[in-house]
Amino acid sequence: MGKAQKKRAMRRHNPMRVPDSHLPHGLASATSTSSKSEVILPILQKMESSDAAERKWACVAVSNLIQNDPSTRRLLQGKNVVGALITRLTDAEEEVIVEAAGSLRNLCIDGGYDICAEMYNKNVLVPWKSFIPKISNTLTQYLEGSTTTPENARNLVYDFADNVITVLWCLSETSNKALEAINNIRLVPFLMSFLGARDKLPLAPVTAAAHCLYVLTDDNAPAISDLRADAGYLSCLLDITRSTEAPNNNAKDLSDPRSTTLKVLCSGILRNVSPLPPPAAASFVDIDNDVVLPLLQPVISSVPLSDASAKALELITIQNSEPQIEKLSLKHTPGSDHKSKEEVELARLETTLRTVQLALEILTGVCARLPDPKIQVPEKEDEGHSDDEEDLATDIGDERMEEDPPANSASASFLPTLVAPLVALIQPTSLSFPPLAAPSSHPPTTSVLSAIHICALECLNNIFLSLTTGRNLSLSTDVDAGRRVWDGVWSALAAVGTETGLGQERRKEMWHVAVGVLWGIGNVWKGSLIPNEEQVQILIQLCNTTSEERIRVRCIGTLECLAQHPQSIDGNKLISQYLLSLLPSDGKPSPVGTEPLIQATSALIDIYSDEEMPYDINFREGGYLVKLISSIESVRKAVRGIDKRKEGGKELRSRAEEVRDNLAAFIQYRKDLRV
Repeated sequence: MGKAQKKRAMRRHNPMRVPDSHLPHGLASATSTSSKSEVILPILQKMESSDAAERKWACVAVSNLIQNDPSTRRLLQGKNVVGALITRLTDAEEEVIVEAAGSLRNLCIDGGYDICAEMYNKNVLVPWKSFIPKISNTLTQYLEGSTTTPENARNLVYDFADNVITVLWCLSETSNKALEAINNIRLVPFLMSFLGARDKLPLAPVTAAAHCLYVLTDDNAPAISDLRADAGYLSCLLDITRSTEAPNNNAKDLSDPRSTTLKVLCSGILRNVSPLPPPAAASFVDIDNDVVLPLLQPVISSVPLSDASAKALELITIQNSEPQIEKLSLKHTPGSDHKSKEEVELARLETTLRTVQLALEILTGVCARLPDPKIQVPEKEDEGHSDDEEDLATDIGDERMEEDPPANSASASFLPTLVAPLVALIQPTSLSFPPLAAPSSHPPTTSVLSAIHICALECLNNIFLSLTTGRNLSLSTDVDAGRRVWDGVWSALAAVGTETGLGQERRKEMWHVAVGVLWGIGNVWKGSLIPNEEQVQILIQLCNTTSEERIRVRCIGTLECLAQHPQSIDGNKLISQYLLSLLPSDGKPSPVGTEPLIQATSALIDIYSDEEMPYDINFREGGYLVKLISSIESVRKAVRGIDKRKEGGKELRSRAEEVRDNLAAFIQYRKDLRV
């Protein structure tokens, strides 16, 4: 079982907001499902008009057309809308440039990697870089009060800055080449100027700057170095995480969910650049224990997802019952930029949920780096337990630290208290996944809900890995707590279902991450979880049907833990016979691949290492020893076939050789028993 690992080229902090994966590849499917295909050509033609008003109109129209509409977005992309908008970035009219930047920003957020990669490949950074000094100079004039610009003109600049910064952080996640190009711009001073002037600026560009910094400092040495070099930057970030007031002392902003988002982002930035260098005052702060965990734990407990889903559905129903502005407009005229009350509430709800997702992402990193936890769970006077989340938190969370706690023990103590809210966050809602081969009724809400479920599972995965490493006896003997967590994960998977097909990628991803969590739970409470035949069969089926060896390894590891319940002789027999079927036989290789074969071999050794277990009767009566003896040469051959030059090959070969030697020793041990 491995901790969730981060890969720069593949990680997207803001997953595709409006997926189009439910659509078959190509433009034909998009054409047949888009209700706006007839207006695309006029819009693209007007984008080349000699009339600046028409060019601006066309840029605005693109944003309106793609709103929650992946089919139309794909059609526009097929007509080179990205190239057309990039051309407008050098337009003679500033208002056209602003609207083109806004449309590119919306395409980045909604469309994800493909569109971002297309923008980078079409050299969007060439004109984009020129905007940064212009924005910086204009903001300096505003902040110094050297200009009497009207408020609406200022807001236009703030919106433009928000768009420019957002595209930069989206592009930085596209590829290492894009990241390197953005590193060369040296954005840290520009971005920190927004955070430093947060008391005088709207929340939107300040939050965008923090988000860009969070992405750029994620395992990216140039940005980390630039940020760590200035003690003032670090103090500013720390001040934001500790602030109890809105950034600009505006009561309206205090109730804005982006105020919380800003704090969460700054805590993530501080983690990214830790350890902080002296003599900065922030260097004496324990970032995880004193900043991150106290700030983020309330965030992940703040929003019941079922309530959020119900609220979103209510708003969608109201919105769909009202006449659409687009329907009342003249033909080929884009809808108004004005947002209805329901649209504003949906956007606010999405921001709140994205903040929860962000907090989970940061916590997953915290749990991946925690030391071995040494947590003592006190015995309960009352042996009865209820099934609600409070009992789960109590059973696992009332820990007492040792008198002389080890380094970072405070952060380790957070592990059990995080479990209950995380189990709540993995439970799907009616909006968590789209229907089969169709879009969600509100794609942004569905996107963020499914992302929260997966992030919560990844966090649980790392928590149970840390708890397994700690091998705490008090925790592992609290069988009721283990059973509730186990049942909570299976309850979530039952709601996820096994639907496959276009648009159902998130369901599949949940299963893959959840099996790792089950393995972790099984390891913490090994020998205490009674194998349920239906669950065992599901794990076997998943192992047989998946093409990914890492998922097979997780399934086998989970089955190994279940097989070690002493009194479950039938369950042990079902699992062990399946594991034996994965071994090579009659000169044929294992049907599941080398790494799962190594895991299955190790599992059989571990399960039957104690011949006094009640279920050992299966080993003796089933002739397992003969089957192991017949497979040993094929196992040795499989081990020799591991290429140490491949990624991870060296570590796999080392482990495989250890299992091979253990198998030989185990066979000899069982022979010597003569039972």
